[in-house]
Amino acid sequence: MDSSSGVGVLDKAAVVLGALEAGPATLAQLVTATGLARPTAHRLAVALEHHRLVARDLQGRFVLGPRLGELAAAVGEDRLLAAAGPVLGALRDHTNESAQLFRRQGEHRVCVSAAERPIGLRDSIPVGATMTMLAGSAAQVLLAWEEPDRLHRGLHGAAFTATTLSGVRRRGWAQSVAEREPGVASVSAPVRSPSGRVIAAVSISGPIERLSRQPGRLHAATVIAGANKLTEVLSRHAAAQEAAQAAQGR
Repeated sequence: MDSSSGVGVLDKAAVVLGALEAGPATLAQLVTATGLARPTAHRLAVALEHHRLVARDLQGRFVLGPRLGELAAAVGEDRLLAAAGPVLGALRDHTNESAQLFRRQGEHRVCVSAAERPIGLRDSIPVGATMTMLAGSAAQVLLAWEEPDRLHRGLHGAAFTATTLSGVRRRGWAQSVAEREPGVASVSAPVRSPSGRVIAAVSISGPIERLSRQPGRLHAATVIAGANKLTEVLSRHAAAQEAAQAAQGR
């Protein structure tokens, strides 16, 4: 099927955004991924940056910009966020710990949804909080399934190692103990898009006194179940969209 809209500059801008969906990219990487001429790719990326549809990370690489999330929230089409509230609430109630959903944005991860433990000692992470990708179980999950070159770049300065991430991939979940903050432990598991790409991390976090120094033994199965529920929601939505498109094409 011809994907051209007939508006050349708009089609090229969409190609740039599509390439950045895979993660941060230098100008050279953007040229390779899009097939656009270097001056064209640069001009479009800078123009999209002006409109906050594209941004830069700490290394100066191009990444998807905050305006995309704002538009998705405004339209109400973000199925992941819509489904996250009930799933995180159930996770909090089952584990008696605060629960969060993180997405990666460049060299950081952002809490996009949360369910706080109502009383007692807790690890409070508000929605919108921006945190490092260098420590914590959610950072491990968001980095573990990256392409090898991006994974190894992400390990520079990290509190965890390549061996740690190998274990995360093998088990399907991550844990951290006093890695991001003294006295805090956490467990995280990946949420995947219908194509299988890791797009978010579901986490619970709380004091080590309750979670212990092996929090995964206590809560990994529950956190994985919560993450899988969100993955299933996205898969069902994608299947429903495909069915609707097929029906329209008959």
